[in-house]
Amino acid sequence: MERMPVSDPSAAKTPLNATERRAAAGLAGVFGLRMFGLFLILPVFALYAPALEGATPLLIGLALGIYGLTQAVLQIPMGMVSDRWGRKPVIAAGLVVFAVGSVVAATADGIWGVIIGRALQGGGAIAAAVMALAADVTRETHRGRAFAVIGMSVGLAFLLALMVAPPLTALGGLQGLFWLTAGASLVGLVIVARMPRPARPAQSAVSGSLRRSFTDPDLMRLNVGIFVLHAALTGIFVALPLLIQARFGLEAAQHWRVWVPLLITSVAGMLPLLILAERRRIMHRLIPAAATAMALGLMGLGLLAEGPVAFWLFALWLYFVSFNLLEAAMPSLVSRFAPGEARGAAMGVYASAQFLGAFAGGLIGGALAGGFGAAGVMLGCAIMVSLWALLARGQRAPVPVGDPQASEGSG
Repeated sequence: MERMPVSDPSAAKTPLNATERRAAAGLAGVFGLRMFGLFLILPVFALYAPALEGATPLLIGLALGIYGLTQAVLQIPMGMVSDRWGRKPVIAAGLVVFAVGSVVAATADGIWGVIIGRALQGGGAIAAAVMALAADVTRETHRGRAFAVIGMSVGLAFLLALMVAPPLTALGGLQGLFWLTAGASLVGLVIVARMPRPARPAQSAVSGSLRRSFTDPDLMRLNVGIFVLHAALTGIFVALPLLIQARFGLEAAQHWRVWVPLLITSVAGMLPLLILAERRRIMHRLIPAAATAMALGLMGLGLLAEGPVAFWLFALWLYFVSFNLLEAAMPSLVSRFAPGEARGAAMGVYASAQFLGAFAGGLIGGALAGGFGAAGVMLGCAIMVSLWALLARGQRAPVPVGDPQASEGSG
C-alpha cells in the first residue's frame, strides 16, 4: 500500500476554519461522553463488584473488558457501513445501542447481568465512524490538530471518570453510574444532530482499502500499539484500585484524593510533549519513547508495590503521562496513512484493535490477579508494553506532498 502524503508543513500554521472547529469540538464531545461512560466504572468496579452475585476475579475482569469484544467485532463493519451510508446515521445508532446497554447494566443484580449490559454497550461501535468523519471534514494539513482534540477528549474523559467515579458511586452505587452513562449517550445524540454532514465517500474501493489496511506495515504497527495500550489499561484496573486502597488506607469514596492531583499533573506533563511533537512533525518518534516510559512506569507499580510511596506515585504519574500522549498521538498518524476513499474501514481496523485490547486486558488482568496478585498484574502488563516499544521503533512517518522520498521529521 502506498504511503499517504501529508501537505506542506507551512500550511499547518494557518488556523482551523469554522467547519473544522465545529467538527472537532462536536466529535470530541460525542466521543468523550461515550468513553466517559465506559471508563466510569474502572476506578471503582474492583472495589464494589465482589458484592454482586456470582462475582469472581476472572468474571470481574470479564465485565470490565467485555465491551471491547463487541466493539472489536463491530468496528470494521460499522466503519464500512459509514463509508457507504454516511457517518452521522452510524454514530447516532451506536449511541442508542450504548444507552440500551447502560440500562441493562443499571438494572442487573448479579455479575452476569453487568457483563451482558457491558457487552451491549460495546455494541454501540462508533469509534471508526467518528474518526472517519473528523478526517472527512478537515484539511490534511490540519487533521493532526483535529485528531489531537478528539484524542485529548478521550484522555480528559478518562481523567474525569477517575476523579468523579468514587464519590458518585458512594452516592448511587454502580447502578447510578450506569444510569449516568445512559443519560450521557442521549446528550451525545443532540450533539450529533448538529454536526456538519460531509459528502458521501466513494464506494468503489472500500474492500480493497480494507484489505490494504490489514497489510500496510505502518498501519499494523499502530494497530498493535492501540491493542497493547488498551489491554494494559483495562488489565491494571483489575488491581489498581485495590493497590491504592492498600497503600493509602482510603475508603472507595476517598480515592479522588489520589486521582485529582495525580491526573492534573499528568496532563501538565503530557501537553508540552504533544505540542512539541506536532510542531516538529516527529509524532511517529514519540510513540516508541512513550511506550518505553509506560513500561517503566508499570514496572515501578509492580516492583514498588510495597516500596516508598513517593516512588510508587511517580511510577503511576509516568504511566498516565504516557497513556495520554499515546491516546492523542496515534489516531493522527492512522488518518495520514489510511486510504482516503475508505478511511472509515481503515479506522475500523484501528478501533477494532483498540477494543479487542480492552477485552483481552480484562481477561489477562483477572487471570493474573487471581494467580499472582496485584503486583503480578502490573509486571505482566509491563512485559507486554515493553515488547510493543521494541516493535514501535520501526514506525515511519507519512511522506510529505511533493517529496515522495522524504519523511516527516527526518534529517
